[in-house]
Amino acid sequence: MCGICGLFNLDGQDMPGDVQVVLNRMCKRLRHRGPDETGFHVDGPAALGHVRLSIIDLGSGQQPMTNEDASIWITFNGEIFNYPELRDFLEGRGHRFSTRSDTEVLVHMYEEYGQGMMEHLNGQFAFAILDSRQQELFLARDPFGICPLFYLNDGGRFAFASEVKALVEVPGISLKFDPMAISQLFTFWTVISPRTPFKGISSIPPGGCMSVGAFGISGPRRYWHLDFPRQGEEDLSVSEQEWARRVMDAVIEATRIRLRADVPVGVYLSGGVDSSIIATTVKKLTDTPIEAFSLAFADSAYDESGFQSRLARAIGVNYNAIKVQNFEIGRSFPDVMWHTERPVLRTAPAPLFMLSGLVRRKGYKVVLTGEGADELFGGYDIFKEDKIRRFWARKPDSSCRPLLLNRLYPHAPIASSRAGRMLAAFYRRNLLPTDVFGYSHLPTWSNTRALQGYFSQSFMEEIAGYNPVDELEACVPDEFRFWHPLHQAQFLEARILLSEYLLSSQGERMTMGHSVEGRYPFLDPGVAQLAAMIPPRYKLKGLKEKYILRKAFADLLPLEFVERPKRPYLAPNKESFLERPKMSRVSDFLAPEGVEACGIFNCGKVKRLLEKCTKEDELGFRDNAAFLGILSTQIIWEEFVAGHGF
Repeated sequence: MCGICGLFNLDGQDMPGDVQVVLNRMCKRLRHRGPDETGFHVDGPAALGHVRLSIIDLGSGQQPMTNEDASIWITFNGEIFNYPELRDFLEGRGHRFSTRSDTEVLVHMYEEYGQGMMEHLNGQFAFAILDSRQQELFLARDPFGICPLFYLNDGGRFAFASEVKALVEVPGISLKFDPMAISQLFTFWTVISPRTPFKGISSIPPGGCMSVGAFGISGPRRYWHLDFPRQGEEDLSVSEQEWARRVMDAVIEATRIRLRADVPVGVYLSGGVDSSIIATTVKKLTDTPIEAFSLAFADSAYDESGFQSRLARAIGVNYNAIKVQNFEIGRSFPDVMWHTERPVLRTAPAPLFMLSGLVRRKGYKVVLTGEGADELFGGYDIFKEDKIRRFWARKPDSSCRPLLLNRLYPHAPIASSRAGRMLAAFYRRNLLPTDVFGYSHLPTWSNTRALQGYFSQSFMEEIAGYNPVDELEACVPDEFRFWHPLHQAQFLEARILLSEYLLSSQGERMTMGHSVEGRYPFLDPGVAQLAAMIPPRYKLKGLKEKYILRKAFADLLPLEFVERPKRPYLAPNKESFLERPKMSRVSDFLAPEGVEACGIFNCGKVKRLLEKCTKEDELGFRDNAAFLGILSTQIIWEEFVAGHGF
């Protein structure tokens, strides 16, 4: 991975002579993404910048890179995993190469196919290609949005960068919160592209591309989205055993090509079945010792290190763990927010930021991880909850059907405990009708949206009449309504939680914060397309999550690890800040004058919430999420909007 940035004059005028000064400042903001090299290219109305994290073709491959006649230039962040195969094809078509890099393959793919190149790429990427002959920029982002790409258009000038903080270096740019984006965040946990938390700053959506030239701006438009067969048209002729074989073959191949690197490659090992599959597959594909990196917690309620170490021994990889103390999460949280560039509702990114620091200290630049398996193969509780609620909705007055929730939450018996009765009441809300958009997610969205009760009166007036769900519905494919309910839920999880939250706030941003590239075999296009075609009965069999994925790798993993129920990754929340409050600066960030100046939250309600956090040992989801959402928003305001971090 690397960092990219650039500018384009929409009036066609040449860049001013001092543009490289601006590019240099933008690149400095991205230095953590590419500490190895920096490069620039200025050509008429366009200027490109690049910071490099060297992983393939260490000796050459400097960027911005061009073709033989200097008519096509590129600044590229990411990896194209099928670049050797594409290179062989291109050489057969007469293209000549001067490096061994995947970057140069992109240049020649553009020469060969133009913007039609996107359907041939297997990778994780964000790039900008300058066609000097046409005086046109082409920008694109990978299908799942692993690599970020932001842009702004002030009417006469277009600017883009891997991170928002680089765009702040463009003269005349200052940041303000977008109220509608904040409303989205306090509904979906995140902001849906092309919105970002900031007015005037947009994000190319996952699987999106756009063109910029003297004609103006075209896009962004989608070249890819996760696509499912219509309900009733799933292929039922393929046996369970054959689906399992196809899944195993696809995951192994996806892992194999993601081991392509000129530096050592490690793996993340969480203890769950997904990372276990990737680690086992890596071990199967190579004879070299494999380093596995894991999170351990001093708080035993979150710690899985015993399980992780047993798993590492069982599959034969070297186990490296970092033990995270609660106060370390609070201490690192402002740095984490600097990298996420958006508020969050839990602390989960912070330990992952520390984990990537361990990876870097051990001398590794690349790790393979298991993200994407839950979304693609049906691993989350939300899929099971949706199945139960739809079954319950057929007889909404039934006293037996809601008892199925006991299968998901055995610690809160529905019929015999106060917590269980509250749980049943929670899932009973919006039980009917079942054909509304987002039915699977309505309880979660409703629960999160309740946090908007902390908004100030003036801010509520700004977002009055705005419904984030309506905007989301307008973004889904036309075919969405014809898909099976499980497939609809999977699409929403992939589009919202995976692409807009996990891969940014917990994934790519946390690895790149320490100049480490994360790679995601489950997000290979071949794996994703195969998973989309598998009938729902083989993903969620009864209430058995990821059934076909577990079956596919049952013979490669010890039974204990194959059958282990999913345990969500969690980290200590409010206690991380109040254990050593001076170190976390929680009182500074939530000081009344700062809350008042930001204008989003009601000062009195924030004060009472902080008092509650201080007095009570444990908080429920809403209070914890409110505390983290308010705190992280105030940190982002302090660093990006008020400008104290620049």
